[in-house]
Amino acid sequence: EMSEMSETSKQNVAHGLAWSYYVGYLKIVLPRVKESMKEFSRVNHNVLACRETWKLHILVPLSCDIYDDLEKADSNIQYLTDLTETTLTRAGTKKRVYKHSLYAIRDEDNKLWHCAVEYATPLQSLYAMSQDECAAFSREDRLQQAKLFYRTLEEILKGSKECAGSYRLVVYEESGEAETHFLSREILWHLQQQRLEEYTVYEENQPHNSSTTLSSTELNLQISKSDLPQPLRSDCF
Repeated sequence: EMSEMSETSKQNVAHGLAWSYYVGYLKIVLPRVKESMKEFSRVNHNVLACRETWKLHILVPLSCDIYDDLEKADSNIQYLTDLTETTLTRAGTKKRVYKHSLYAIRDEDNKLWHCAVEYATPLQSLYAMSQDECAAFSREDRLQQAKLFYRTLEEILKGSKECAGSYRLVVYEESGEAETHFLSREILWHLQQQRLEEYTVYEENQPHNSSTTLSSTELNLQISKSDLPQPLRSDCF
């Protein structure tokens, strides 16, 4: 009966997708990200100058609208190269390859910022479900599940020692108006915040302590917990 209730209210969709994404992908690749960035930086001096941005930037659009080609999504985002591949034998597949792409993000002053960035791929499943009549998954269901996916993934990653300091969730909700460089501005905001965080840590480690410190601004989604599906267990997670 409890399982039927969960299926009816679709409470298990986003929760399952978040855990699958973490266990089947992020837990494998994130612990290797910093080493890949370090190796790239050795060969390409000054490209990845800010160590605080040596992370995988995971795009989480609440609309679940995902572009396969980031350069087509925003002309200020340019593909640069791929980081070192990780090859593993996984679930019967020999030499399965995991890799991340490095991009150059152009700001309003024509300055280039570099980072590894990709979409949270499970959101493609949520979008596809909302387009398939068999799934009986409305646009409102998709939005709520996208929010729940983000909240669940955030909690999972916060509790993961292996993934600590190797990721940045870039969650956003696009406005109704068409904005040519909306995505690049979202990514740049996070890169700039991370640079401020690194500068703050550097200043705090200096012999002379400044009376003021810079603080990063966390992205506020204003998601009400009451709007989200509630877990079946009161003691869980």
